[in-house]
Amino acid sequence: MKCRHCHTPLTLPLVDLATSPPSNAYLRADQLNDPERWYPLRVMVCEHCWLVQTEDFTQADQLFDADYAYFSSFSDAWLKHAEAYVTTMLARFGLTPSHRVVEIASNDGYLLQYVKAAGIPCYGIEPTASTAAAARTKGIDSIERFFGTALADELAAQDRQADLIAANNVLAHVPDINDFVAGFARLLTPAGVATFEFPHLLNLLEHCQFDTIYHEHFSYLSLTAVARIFEANGLQVFDVEEWPTHGGSLRVFAQRAGGPHGVLPTVAAMQAREIRAGLTQSPPYRRFQARAESIKNAFARFLLDCKARGERVAAYGAAAKGNTLINFAGIRADLLAYVVDRNPAKQGKFLPGSRIPVVAPDHLMVDKPAWIVILPWNLRDEVIGQMAEVRHWGGRFVTAIPELTVYP
Repeated sequence: MKCRHCHTPLTLPLVDLATSPPSNAYLRADQLNDPERWYPLRVMVCEHCWLVQTEDFTQADQLFDADYAYFSSFSDAWLKHAEAYVTTMLARFGLTPSHRVVEIASNDGYLLQYVKAAGIPCYGIEPTASTAAAARTKGIDSIERFFGTALADELAAQDRQADLIAANNVLAHVPDINDFVAGFARLLTPAGVATFEFPHLLNLLEHCQFDTIYHEHFSYLSLTAVARIFEANGLQVFDVEEWPTHGGSLRVFAQRAGGPHGVLPTVAAMQAREIRAGLTQSPPYRRFQARAESIKNAFARFLLDCKARGERVAAYGAAAKGNTLINFAGIRADLLAYVVDRNPAKQGKFLPGSRIPVVAPDHLMVDKPAWIVILPWNLRDEVIGQMAEVRHWGGRFVTAIPELTVYP
């Protein structure tokens, strides 16, 4: 395999998580007798540009299909994050009804609903039919296509360029990262700004967040790699911020090369921090496999011990990261009885691979399990707050990443 950005042959491994089906390929009951497609889940590191990337085994149109089940609006914390983002961006860049905002991977309109409410013209680009349809019910114009230079050129020719482009948690999801990034340079107005949010590779390495690795994520990103990719495709990074979302994310601000914004000291400071952490050297990557296996083994032992004591265990959040953990650990419904999730699109279905059933959260109040594993550990505080009633019957919460932790 060669690097998706610079085409250097890849020889440095990060982790091999064996095989699994796509993490968002939830099963209906009538599919339980059918075979699933499992793919190797291995990640490599480019020692030239330091882009960390999943090996190619799947196609994007197979992963992000009409039945895609991830809807952003089911997280209250994420909605607050999106609303705050819109308020801040409109103020920082002086956006008015004479400007236009575009979101790439606009999902169910979770963010653009706040842009629309502010009276700013906007539209979304979202390739999955299920979420695009949900956005349209909110009055959000949604173009149901994958983004790249071809679509950017079409929209620019239609005078639909953007003064602000938001791209939250999508840069990691694209197989052709060069074409994707180049599209931003073409869709932006000359003074326009694009913002990109993505989980920071530094946190993945430091906290061994291996469950954030799945087939839908083609890349795992540092500012070091992103700045190089942007420069090669007509964009310039001029600011970067750290955010706690998704276990620790970066928000990168970019403009067309030669744009009006001066490069702030935050950019050099973050790049220096990444270098000090060893992100441009091989040792941190070589240690990752053993750490992931240790976490996996501790999680499996916990579930086995619970079963030996006759204690029932359920999980909260049918998240993609949870499917990576469950399938890597070889967990099935005999150890983890079910997963609850607020998203009706997932309820009544079964997790890919493990085939653990997904039910509504009120099932917990009836079943009263002894333990609840919070699979989207980045939403731990939100989940514990929402499920305070669990403590009434003595139930306890657990997370597995970055180490097995029990919450009283």
